Amino acid sequence: MLKQLNPISMSKTIISFLNEAVEKYSECPFLYEARTGTDYTSLSYKEVQEKARLFAAGLIALGIQAGDRVALISEGKNNWVISELGVLHSGAICVPLSVKLETEQDISFRVNHSECCAIMASDQQIAKIRPMKGAFTTVKHYILLDPEEKLQENELSFDSIIENGKKLMSENPSALEERMNNVTPDSLANISYTSGTTANPKGIMLSHGNYVCNSEQAVEHLDGIPSHFRQLLILPWDHSFGHTAGIYSFMKCGASLASVAMGKSPMEVLRNVPKSLKAINPHLLMSVPALASNFRKNIEAGIEKKGKFTNTLFKKALKTAYAYNKEGFNKGSKCIWVRPLLAFYDKIIFSKIRESFASNMEFFIGGGALLDIELQRFFYAIGIPMYQGYGLSEATPIISANSPHAHKLGSSGKPVPHMDIKIVDDNLKEVPSGEKGEIIIRGGNVMKGYWKNPEATAETIVDGWLRTGDMGYIDSDGYLYVLGRTKSLLISDDGEKFSPEGIEESIMAKSPFIDQIVLYNNQRPYTTALIVVNPVELKKHTSNPTEAAQLIEKEIAEYLKGGKYDGMFPYRWIPSGFAIIEEPFSEKNGLVNSTMKIVKHKVYSAYASRIEELYTPEGKKATSPSNLEVLVNLLK
Repeated sequence: MLKQLNPISMSKTIISFLNEAVEKYSECPFLYEARTGTDYTSLSYKEVQEKARLFAAGLIALGIQAGDRVALISEGKNNWVISELGVLHSGAICVPLSVKLETEQDISFRVNHSECCAIMASDQQIAKIRPMKGAFTTVKHYILLDPEEKLQENELSFDSIIENGKKLMSENPSALEERMNNVTPDSLANISYTSGTTANPKGIMLSHGNYVCNSEQAVEHLDGIPSHFRQLLILPWDHSFGHTAGIYSFMKCGASLASVAMGKSPMEVLRNVPKSLKAINPHLLMSVPALASNFRKNIEAGIEKKGKFTNTLFKKALKTAYAYNKEGFNKGSKCIWVRPLLAFYDKIIFSKIRESFASNMEFFIGGGALLDIELQRFFYAIGIPMYQGYGLSEATPIISANSPHAHKLGSSGKPVPHMDIKIVDDNLKEVPSGEKGEIIIRGGNVMKGYWKNPEATAETIVDGWLRTGDMGYIDSDGYLYVLGRTKSLLISDDGEKFSPEGIEESIMAKSPFIDQIVLYNNQRPYTTALIVVNPVELKKHTSNPTEAAQLIEKEIAEYLKGGKYDGMFPYRWIPSGFAIIEEPFSEKNGLVNSTMKIVKHKVYSAYASRIEELYTPEGKKATSPSNLEVLVNLLK
């Protein structure tokens, strides 16, 4: 039964959210961090608030104005949270950037488009940023979150900002108060960059009220988070999911957040994950499919090392648990021997796995990309359920989630409370329950719009409803099922998203042999493409099907290392395999709409078998039998 929690407040800022937490949980640990090894130390709620306010005062002393944008690029750590909270307390807007961004083009576009006046960076990230300084048009200051022996031009240390903040607070204590008092729920907290419908990413404007609303929705949906809970935040902190589910939801409940133990390189940080799990012993984790798959592989590898008998017993235990658990909401069995047998398996196998993983772990929250139901069944069986959720950054981001008290494996759970949701057709008319259509939502968690992009905002938010661009349906029990994109965002197996239009348009413009191309990646290990070739141009060079396939392959390879267009796009989104389609996409076959745009979800459906073939060793080859068969007909 759901607890009666307070209704969602639409009048709070993140500042007042933290104030409430400090009033209730002042001395409770909020942030855990390990700077050397896995010896974690903590900061209390009160200490975090004090540091954030001093940092804010230091920013004001530096000349940061209300509404200014400040970029933040860093691995997860205490100073990540403190610096962002400091920016928000000063009335400025934080622009969190992914540490995965590597190229000057990717980073400078986001910094310049949002007109950031400062960049806050960790020691690893400042090494990446320094050679790019000349590309930033509005940045005046660089703030280093970690101690640095030698500061370069326009660089300041985190500690110096704190010291300047102390000085301002003693000389002019009202300066910070005035800034904080002018922050409203409508004030922007973040500009969060994600892939849009063009080659350039779009800046999603998320307000203080958006984050507070979605955090309260999430906590109520989960029936509360106990204040003694600890979380190890492994996922990217810059994403709205990390913000809402990682930082602010835990803040509301007085729970604790830990970062992965520090390392001198990304690989060292990755190697520290198992050690950090042991040291923190979290009660829950947020995960994406790729991370969950790695956890499963490690668990199964550990079982195999124990020998044939243990491995056989483990497989029998899984089979029994799968049969008993079913899809979670319908678990149970009429066979009286199943429960004691499961209890036996749990005692001798599953409990040992949980002990070796993290003995406190109660469940995972899965997001980013769709979790395979088999993966869900596995973790449910060993006693650490992985509850699939669904959302997108434009919704701050949580829209639905399975939870301990209401879950159905294979679904994306029930929608969060205090939010309207509908399934609609192409004309935005609501369809009957159980029918497929586009998912649209309305509520306090819907973004303010896209930064400096009113056209995209108007296309995405229609009459107050956010068009998610995802196909889905709601079943008779109220569970949401997400079926895929109506838009064309590529989604990799680790949940990273990318808009393919820029790549598609470039290939069609630059290659005389390719008339149409549709990229595909829906939680797969690599990107593939469906290609309509220009047989007239191909015949000018060859009538041999094998040579023609190799010509197409060379055109694609021009976007990889050493190619003519190397660096235009990230390599991971360049197709690793392609299927040549005999019939062009057209209005006649229903694959192009009246405005001459390719209707991608219909293309994916029409060529589902060819797409699946591209994920086999033989089908991935440019000279696959299917491609050669099509080219034989086209080159006659």
